[in-house]
Amino acid sequence: MKARASFWLVNGALWLGAAAALFPLLWMLSVSLMPSGASSTYPPPLWPAAFTLDHYRDLFAAQHMGRYFLNSVIVASSATLLALVFNGMAGYAFAKLRFRGREALYQLLLAGLLVPVQVTMIPLFGLLKWLGLVNTYAGAIIPGVASIFGIFLVRQFALSIPDELLDAARVDGASEWRVFRSVVVPVLKPILVTLAIFVFLATWNDFMWPLIVLSDRDMLTLPVALASLASEHVQDNELMMAGAVVTVLPVLLLFLALQRFYLRGIMAGSVKG
Repeated sequence: MKARASFWLVNGALWLGAAAALFPLLWMLSVSLMPSGASSTYPPPLWPAAFTLDHYRDLFAAQHMGRYFLNSVIVASSATLLALVFNGMAGYAFAKLRFRGREALYQLLLAGLLVPVQVTMIPLFGLLKWLGLVNTYAGAIIPGVASIFGIFLVRQFALSIPDELLDAARVDGASEWRVFRSVVVPVLKPILVTLAIFVFLATWNDFMWPLIVLSDRDMLTLPVALASLASEHVQDNELMMAGAVVTVLPVLLLFLALQRFYLRGIMAGSVKG
């Protein structure tokens, strides 16, 4: 009897937590489908009295949201792909390759985790300005390409790869690049998918850095464009909610599609070396 009561209490608490987390998202979607001004009544309605897609049409036809969406896709996808390459190779090198100063360099990198990201923005902006990359896609992409956390995440997982597996591939005549591509990358797949989700979410939702490095309105990403739109249409709650849905929906679908790899990578990587 006590076990059954505990079961219902735990599951009831989980269902309440899930409902509390999902309610704002569902209400955001509901408001985006309401006619203009409908959500400003008191008490605010939970469900549209009449459905309309006018706000989504306005976003893409008049507010150029399609351009900002494409900008976010370019920046987030490019940063994610490059992060997988650089962080994957660096994490594997720190885990399995032997070279002078490896441990000292790795400890120095870990110390960099203590430095707030905001502190590095000014010197990073100065460097990109010197390179002529301000107000370019490359300037928005580069900060997300290699991260200390990404290297740490891949290294911890790569420590679980048996040295015998790598040595066997080398004995068979495989080069180090072939070993990495054909042996290491398939083993690292769960953690690489996890890293891809982290990087894509962080880059897609990043507001501060694109705001700093991008000045051309046609190059703005969704979060910056949505903030700009909010200042121009502060009273149009339905339009703002439609913009929020367009911003949130892609990353939500990505997470749902890859969640099994994400959970596997997190659970495995959390107990490695």
